[in-house]
Amino acid sequence: MSKFGELIDAQVPVLLDFFTEWNEPSVAMDEVIRHVAAALGDKAKVIKIDIDKNKELAEALRIKGLPTLMIYKSGQMVWRQSGEMDANSLISLVQAQV
Repeated sequence: MSKFGELIDAQVPVLLDFFTEWNEPSVAMDEVIRHVAAALGDKAKVIKIDIDKNKELAEALRIKGLPTLMIYKSGQMVWRQSGEMDANSLISLVQAQV
């Protein structure tokens, strides 16, 4: 959990994608997340977190639906949504936090 604190306490916005390998919408978002990361470059961090490997964190954050996307800025959650999204919407949301 302390490592999570370090991840989200960045100077740039942090987009988190909570997913699993077996969840179809999570798998579908993989390409979108890659596109978002490429488009944002060093203006933001994009991190994928497998909830099967991070059960304690998923429970602490009450992850229910997949994928769950979150944006953190300076260690504080500023946006959260479950479900699929398109790349342009995600890029706009993150850029609004830059």
